Amino acid sequence: MVFFSFNEIKKKKETLIGLVLGQILSLLSTSIGFTTSELVRKGINAPTSQSFLGYVLLAIVYGSIMLYRRSVIKAKWYYYFLLALVDVEGNFLVVKAFQNTSMTSVMLLDCWAIPCVLVLTWVFLKTRYSLMKISGVVVCILGVVMVVFSDVHAGDRSGGKNPVKGDFLVIAAATLYSFSNTSEEFFVKNADRVELMSFVGLFGAIIGAIQISIFERDELNAIHWSTEAVLPYIGIAIGVFLFYTILTVLLKTNGTAMFTLSLLTSDMWAVLIRIFAYHEKVDWLYYLAFATTAIGLIIYSMKENDQEKQSGGEQQIKLLDEEDGDSLRARLTGAST
Repeated sequence: MVFFSFNEIKKKKETLIGLVLGQILSLLSTSIGFTTSELVRKGINAPTSQSFLGYVLLAIVYGSIMLYRRSVIKAKWYYYFLLALVDVEGNFLVVKAFQNTSMTSVMLLDCWAIPCVLVLTWVFLKTRYSLMKISGVVVCILGVVMVVFSDVHAGDRSGGKNPVKGDFLVIAAATLYSFSNTSEEFFVKNADRVELMSFVGLFGAIIGAIQISIFERDELNAIHWSTEAVLPYIGIAIGVFLFYTILTVLLKTNGTAMFTLSLLTSDMWAVLIRIFAYHEKVDWLYYLAFATTAIGLIIYSMKENDQEKQSGGEQQIKLLDEEDGDSLRARLTGAST
């Protein structure tokens, strides 16, 4: 007779929830990408302004929750400022990359975030990855490579107006995202999720407003603000808010690596949108690539809480205020005994 302990059931539930949340984030990322593409087609070239309203929405909603709870700030504000700066510039660079290089290049080079995340979580969060998890990462990357070969085979690759510049922008954006997501995982697990979203939204909106006033003011003034121009901005703002809200939950339960791997399926979801919304034909390799990436995610998720160990709790003391750090250290000590 087989018995399942409560902890085993809980771990399986968390893994399943992680897979579902990862694909919701992947769909949101795809939707935001398609909306951004529509703005580019209309000649709107204002990358910072596209995510600005999303940061404002985060600041208003989560800031209100913080004020209502009268929460004590657990981490120093300038860490949140640096995190918001990295996040804003990452979003800026990836939008600029789409304007210069092909979708295939962005998709391939965006995989650079995976080794970055693995190294950063290993160094700073003390995460240890088993051979099974590394195998899952390899399988996921194999699925993305299949998509690239599918584009080449189908003749869909377009170089973009400045491919070399665009490729470097993608690599830079992927590096910034890896730093941003790893830092967010740290704060979600050692500080407070509401606090994190409040300050990222606040500082992200401030940085975005400054950047818009310097670089995008003329572009915004030239836009004919019709309903067709306003609705995409509102859609992106709601998408960004939902994306970051769900992201913090996934980072706390499953970690940055799981999130980064989940986003690899965003291009597969884009293919489905092309099929059903635009009635385009795609190469058969896309279906095989989607299945391969899904299998890689499942392999990575197996026994996640048993195989992946973290000891980054001790390092959080320097980033947190002394009073909160001492109480957190006491909780960690009590949990270990």
